Amino acid sequence: MGSRPAGRLRVFLIKRATPYTWSLVAAAIMVVASLATSADAAGGSFYEDFEVVWGEDPHPERRVAVIDGGRLVKLTLDNVSGSGFQSKDAFLFGEFTMQMKLVPGDSAGTVTTFYLSSKDYPMWEGDGHDEIDFEFLGNVSGEPYLMQTNVYAQGGGRREQRFFLWFDPTADFHNYTILWNPLNIIFSVDGVPVRVFKNHELQGVPYLSTQAMKARASIWDGESWVTMGGRVKTDWSHAPFVASYGAYDASTACVSSSSCSAAAAPWMTRRLGPEGQRALAWARDNYMVMDYCDDPWKVFPRGVPAECGIDRLAMASLL
Repeated sequence: MGSRPAGRLRVFLIKRATPYTWSLVAAAIMVVASLATSADAAGGSFYEDFEVVWGEDPHPERRVAVIDGGRLVKLTLDNVSGSGFQSKDAFLFGEFTMQMKLVPGDSAGTVTTFYLSSKDYPMWEGDGHDEIDFEFLGNVSGEPYLMQTNVYAQGGGRREQRFFLWFDPTADFHNYTILWNPLNIIFSVDGVPVRVFKNHELQGVPYLSTQAMKARASIWDGESWVTMGGRVKTDWSHAPFVASYGAYDASTACVSSSSCSAAAAPWMTRRLGPEGQRALAWARDNYMVMDYCDDPWKVFPRGVPAECGIDRLAMASLL
């Protein structure tokens, strides 16, 4: 957990799901996994970066297992409690990668997370906090996980996008990356960008610019809504549910008490180029199953968020 990956492979070559591109994706994921695994073996301690903040009581050893000197952490959910940890430092911009392996088998009703947040639990809509989420929504055995991304800016959320994944996230570790800089937020999976949330503050859209955030991870019970809209409940006979976390990297992120320059942190000015845009389109075209901008079931009292229209106009101008 405390180890620092020696490098990452960025994959921006994919256009559409053809046999060729499938082989390219598979090869890229194998290389990324190899890099992360070798980095994980290099050493480091969970307690250098993180502290346990949930699940310590009444049975901490059943909730958060720190293994092999902190190179592996397992979070546990049962019908008594979930569990979670958070970084000791808070950051104002950064690139954060967490290696995760999700709950195998029947995981219906469970939520496994890696996210950034400016506020400790409890958090709610309208409380002014900033947040960037990877949430993995469990399912019954044999059915695919849903990966949900979300962004809260100054307390305003409800910006969910959901995706299926192009691999089994329970079979091995994969890298989930949040790049957060003054220009945009880029969500990536094994180096493939799946979502971009741009800074449209000049157009009146709130952005995550001023509040430092901690990196956090958790597993908890969301049976009221997670699987089939809550129709499938958590089967506690399969508990404990265990999610695994491996290598973590935020080595160049900006600690909130210090400043960052583009020279010291090249990601501070990073946006997707043409190849990155094609990779993003590939992920959206083939694996996105819900976008808040187009969700007919989502009601926005003040209308569809302004960034939806701004991004559509920008996309249309490129066609």
